[in-house]
Amino acid sequence: MIIAILIGIPAIGILAALGTQEPRTKRRGKRRRQARHEVSLRPLPRHVHVVGEGNENRSSSQAVAAPTVSVIIPTLNEVGSLAWVLEHLPGWVSEVVIVDGLSTDRTEALARRLRPDAVVVHQHQLGKGAALRAGFAAATGDIVVMIDADGSTDPREMGRFVEALKDGADFVKGSRHMSDGGSADFTRLRAAGNKAFVLMANVLYGSQFTDLCYGYCAFWRRHLDKLGLTADGFEIETQLVLGAVKAGLEIREVPSFELERRAGTSNLNAARDGIRILRTMVGRDVRRAAGETHFTLRKVHLPVWSTDRLPAVGERRSVDRRIKDRQLAGYVGTERRKGGESRQAVGTVVAYRAVYYQPGAQHTNLPPERVTSQEAVGV
Repeated sequence: MIIAILIGIPAIGILAALGTQEPRTKRRGKRRRQARHEVSLRPLPRHVHVVGEGNENRSSSQAVAAPTVSVIIPTLNEVGSLAWVLEHLPGWVSEVVIVDGLSTDRTEALARRLRPDAVVVHQHQLGKGAALRAGFAAATGDIVVMIDADGSTDPREMGRFVEALKDGADFVKGSRHMSDGGSADFTRLRAAGNKAFVLMANVLYGSQFTDLCYGYCAFWRRHLDKLGLTADGFEIETQLVLGAVKAGLEIREVPSFELERRAGTSNLNAARDGIRILRTMVGRDVRRAAGETHFTLRKVHLPVWSTDRLPAVGERRSVDRRIKDRQLAGYVGTERRKGGESRQAVGTVVAYRAVYYQPGAQHTNLPPERVTSQEAVGV
């Protein structure tokens, strides 16, 4: 515990200092590295074995069915970057789960236009961790992959993660510090803070990680319950990895290059989230009421209006509240709007809403219509 504090406090100090600095101009070297990465992704590293490679003569009776893959993408006003992410997803991705934190721009409409088959989950709870837990619960694929909507985690690298899982790993995490990895967004200060947390995790858990606070991970969905996820914030990335360690899962790292954000700004608060990561690592993670960690996914039918106008900034939350109240009241008519204006619904689209509840309380009026193993999270 003393060692953890001695390592963790300087790490938080470094991250906090970073948070007070103005964003600096990217160095030419970083721009060149990202440009090379954009032009052509490097091949898989030698230690990642491609399942089936060199076995072209295997009979069809010996072939193993390819696992299905669900990709979880938390979003909050990501209209400037989400299109690039969705367009570069591998063609073999089976399911895309968009977890929208009530964006006030065209994020959800854009996602539905580019991926009409996308599963959309509305997450009212704040935080990346809450969004990811809802997305994991909605996923139905054999493999779950989590990436960011800002374009910093390259979807074209996803094959590395999936092949490592098919090769026998239970949990795969990206590393920016391995050969063929890197970052276009690392400052020396930020890199030092991350390395301090890596050192702390390796000392406490006897691991040999090269990276820790990075949100590009993949795992077999059958192991989801073993991870014991309860985090709401950015510490979810640390809790995922340490949960896999505690569960005795086989963990592998693969190189990953962190790209520069394509739009928007980070919601990371260096001091606050650094403390939450430290508490998670020493087993003193933030405790929340049971009603804040247990949820079920409720299917909702959202209207498609005759006009193509999306709610203006600040109006989306009000519209969502009206939809929710209308469903509880059983009202199915047109939406009444200010000034006597009304819009006629010409159809509906299906989404899922994460509804939180107290364990043991009566919530029969909120039946889970998306069957998952994660109806109750954080037990």
